[in-house]
Amino acid sequence: MIKLLVGLRDWVDARLPIMRAWDTHMGKYYAPKNFNFWYFFGVLSLFVLVNQLLTGIWLTMSYVPSAEAAFASVEYIMRDVEMGWLIRYLHSTGASAFFAVVYLHMFRGLMYGSYKKPRELVWIFGMLIYLALMAEGFLGYVLPWGQMSYWGAQVIVSLFGAIPVIGPDLEQWVRGDYLISGITLNRFFALHVVAVPIILLALVVLHLLALHEVGSNNPDGIEIKKNKDANGIPKDGIAFHPYYTVHDIVGVVVFLFVFCAIVFFAPEMGGYFIEYANFEEANALKTPDHIAPVWYYTPFYAMLRATTLEWFGLSSKFWGFVVMGGAVAIFFVLPWIDRSPVKSWRYKGLATKIAIPVFAVVFLILGYLGAIPAEGTFLGMERKAAAQYLTIVYFAFFFLMPIYTSLESTKPVPERVTMR
Repeated sequence: MIKLLVGLRDWVDARLPIMRAWDTHMGKYYAPKNFNFWYFFGVLSLFVLVNQLLTGIWLTMSYVPSAEAAFASVEYIMRDVEMGWLIRYLHSTGASAFFAVVYLHMFRGLMYGSYKKPRELVWIFGMLIYLALMAEGFLGYVLPWGQMSYWGAQVIVSLFGAIPVIGPDLEQWVRGDYLISGITLNRFFALHVVAVPIILLALVVLHLLALHEVGSNNPDGIEIKKNKDANGIPKDGIAFHPYYTVHDIVGVVVFLFVFCAIVFFAPEMGGYFIEYANFEEANALKTPDHIAPVWYYTPFYAMLRATTLEWFGLSSKFWGFVVMGGAVAIFFVLPWIDRSPVKSWRYKGLATKIAIPVFAVVFLILGYLGAIPAEGTFLGMERKAAAQYLTIVYFAFFFLMPIYTSLESTKPVPERVTMR
């Protein structure tokens, strides 16, 4: 039997170089020896992506993309389809897990300078994945056709109407109707299950190809390809398979414990993963008391809501849209605004070691402010004012980066990677 399988492998390999691809990306791909906890999240992103694709396929078998039947079909999945409740919760919890591991993956990139030369293209593809993921999450959020799905779509789609000249026509084109309606739901369904997943998968492949071309970064920011032995193997590298494939099983198992605990015991996560208003069917005549997106969009929603500028005759909604879009787009220029001669924050100066944690805390607080009503106080100030100040700090992290990264004193980087 083994001989037959080997023969089949060789027959295929002679016509399609599967073994060369395996060696390039797994067996003979040498990764740094000093990967730490933060390097689990790239693999976990792939793991959750597979979960989303498989559970999504199963859900489409029973889901009906129409305004009249969408909500009822979700209830049918939850109540009558065998194990349908589990598949639905795996998918809904998987969406939040996807963003959680991607945010941690991005934070690791910030800490260790994974966006710096020669990995600029890896970072760009990663950010395009993030944009595709945001689009995919929003489109999927509308499909249950609950109250928050409907009114969340109403808020987001209406932002296009704030664009000068073309805004109203663009808004109508996105909706496919004069109001959010069944045709909007139908086209969002098509984009969610066909168009965006194809783009997402293509970008993931490009991200991995670009990564394996230049090699993985590491916590020290040392290029291991510059220090090779007589056989051309990096002295500080180790074959990805079997070492890291086995090593990453530990991270996947721990992740599954947490993931399954949420799926079985708290799939709504107190209304942050699935809002309670979404258990009520969409009603165009009844506006929820508080409209807010899912937690992974709330930092940007807080910036949108906090913007009150009305410059050059343009509405605050337009400038809020610009601020919200700019908060994501500015990540794309990170490789060129970080002027530090070193990659990892281990060897950067005090300014960077303060700026990155402050940025992370600001992002989390903005997320909290975006999830709660705008009225009220936060730490003794109006919530909207607090969001405005934090938005300024958010952008200051990027705008001041060329200054503090070029002026701060850095530590000498070791010749070889350190195991810490």
